[in-house]
Amino acid sequence: MSTVELTKENFDQVVSENEFVLIDFWASWCGPCRQFAPVYDSASERHADLVFAKVDTEAQQELAAAFEIRSIPTLMIVRDNVAVFSQPGALPEAALEDVIGQARKLDMDEVRKSIEDEQKDQK
Repeated sequence: MSTVELTKENFDQVVSENEFVLIDFWASWCGPCRQFAPVYDSASERHADLVFAKVDTEAQQELAAAFEIRSIPTLMIVRDNVAVFSQPGALPEAALEDVIGQARKLDMDEVRKSIEDEQKDQK
């Protein structure tokens, strides 16, 4: 599957309509972003059941700011409208596969309960 270009206009729709979305925050001038791109694209071919998306941080500065992206590339994984992973840096293929595998195994009921508990503790 090819990657989806995310913008502030389609972001909410893409994330809410898909249960598992990987998001690559990148920019054309970024060397590590260009190195990570083929790894990301290759993973999108192997995991056709997942949505692979990209956010061009230059064109979508508001979106990058909303997620407090300070370093690129940054990979984020959103499952069931919950960001379950966010890490800057170009991942090698094996590490990307490991992260995808771990995110697939998450029990989202447990994740939501953990978030709820955390929010209660902060009050």
